[in-house]
Amino acid sequence: QVQLVQSGGGLVQAGGSLRLSCTASGRASSSAIMGWFRQAPGKEREFVASIKWSMMPWNSGSTYYVDSVKGRFTISRDIAKNTGYLQMNNLKPEDTAVYYCAATTNLRSTGTSASAYDYWGQGTQVTISA
Repeated sequence: QVQLVQSGGGLVQAGGSLRLSCTASGRASSSAIMGWFRQAPGKEREFVASIKWSMMPWNSGSTYYVDSVKGRFTISRDIAKNTGYLQMNNLKPEDTAVYYCAATTNLRSTGTSASAYDYWGQGTQVTISA
């Protein structure tokens, strides 16, 4: 079993930055996809970004972003720390949501669909004031 624990988030003004972290514990895997999703009040959970890593260099490092965050958000991971990050810059009020990290060992997925993930973090609130 894998547990994902999130940290980061909070309240910032528009144009500011935040970094979310997601640390995995439990059964370790050398290959995985980590994703970030968000859910605003009254809206469905939305894909934000995903990153894949594996022991095979040609099958590692690929990232995907939803168009609305491209150029502003960066997903990364520190394999040694079992931690993934979502660096969020130039934040906008429409980025306000509860953000969730997720993980799966199914490398056949792009990680853009919530249904691809087996494990989820507890969620963290991100609020951007105008």
